[in-house]
Amino acid sequence: MITFSELKLGKQLQYGIDDLGITHPTPIQEQSFSVIKAGKDMVGIAQTGTGKTFAYMLPVLETLKYSREINPRVLVLVPTRELVVQVVEEIEKLGKYLSVRVTGVYGGVNINTHKQAVAQGCDVVVATPGRLYDLALSRAVSLKNIKKLIIDEVDVMLDLGFRFQITNIFELLPERRQNILFSATMTDDVENLIDDFFKSPEKISVAVSGTPLDNIEQQSYVVKNFYTKANLLNHLLKDKEAFTKVLVFVPNKRQADTLYQVVDDFYPDQVSVIHSNKTQNYRLRSIENFNAGKKRILISTDVMSRGLDLDRITHVVNMDVPRYAENYMHRIGRTGRAEAQGKSILFSTEKEALLKEAIETLMDYTIPLIPIPEEVEVSDKLLPEERPQVHEPNNPHKVSDAHVPGASFHEKSEKNSKENRGGSYQYKIAAKYKKPKTRGDKNYNRRNKR
Repeated sequence: MITFSELKLGKQLQYGIDDLGITHPTPIQEQSFSVIKAGKDMVGIAQTGTGKTFAYMLPVLETLKYSREINPRVLVLVPTRELVVQVVEEIEKLGKYLSVRVTGVYGGVNINTHKQAVAQGCDVVVATPGRLYDLALSRAVSLKNIKKLIIDEVDVMLDLGFRFQITNIFELLPERRQNILFSATMTDDVENLIDDFFKSPEKISVAVSGTPLDNIEQQSYVVKNFYTKANLLNHLLKDKEAFTKVLVFVPNKRQADTLYQVVDDFYPDQVSVIHSNKTQNYRLRSIENFNAGKKRILISTDVMSRGLDLDRITHVVNMDVPRYAENYMHRIGRTGRAEAQGKSILFSTEKEALLKEAIETLMDYTIPLIPIPEEVEVSDKLLPEERPQVHEPNNPHKVSDAHVPGASFHEKSEKNSKENRGGSYQYKIAAKYKKPKTRGDKNYNRRNKR
């Protein structure tokens, strides 16, 4: 295994690496360095947690020369606001001894703040597609000098519906540029994007999606329902020495808030919750408190499963089986990062058995099944979506709502009824209300005074 010093980095960049205390590049970092530094288009397929941010930023910063130019020369597109903040921080760490100006822009905050930031000039802009496109349309930022375009977690961006913005951003960029793309999965949409905009890219594949990380220990429980899962989670969290930093995934915002209430009753001041309905400041504060160890447990929807660099997570708990098997890989990739040991726990119901089988087929690995401890209470309480649905298709007393007026419905009075009267309508109005005699008639008063 080579060291960073063997990559023959510039002194300032090497000083930044030394301050971070890392000596050996990960496989994706090692294989990407020479390709990106040579200026070739590149597509990197790497699993979450393999160091993709450094993989593209090291060679980019190595070749980025000092400039006083106002317009950015490097553009990094990422899918979420949190990832913008993280990438900016990573670039600032690497470029600690370089004269590199970095600006992050994202939705959810006043756009004037970002207009002022980019107006001061920057070398690297890290952005979500929507906010960058808005800034470009308002001419607050010019993309004409972009030399290197980096799209990170592109499969997530396409899943979130950013294809339109990405395509329009490509049209604003100069034709002569280097394109760098990183993704954890190679979907048809990603392939189409590469075919449309990349020029003979070199593909580097490391830790293909579906291959479990060797340093993540996996186990699973078959649990009756959501509240029984919550009881089991509270039971496991009693072991504070083992469960020192726990990331809990739930399928939606409603379950995130419900689980937070249940767990917070048992472990007050130890839990945070994060999902898309939370404000930007709340989300960032939750991440900071969790990373700093002020909160032991973080409950999240899948907004957190990709890209974010969360340190020293001991356990990832899946409260549900993801609908798409690949999402399970992205979730558990939050632990076992940087060659550390991690653990993943999966809670599944009997209805989720097929989804679990799909995950095991993808990984070519059977997740060990652990019996539920006897002291865990089995709850009969059900969430609304868990309750049996009663369908009465042949009930003669049930009236169809198709033709029932709403609560505010009333017949219009004849006075308020409108009809399309065509061009003659203006003459009827004029006849009814008369034309004001003094409007536009400069001589009206003069004639009447005589």
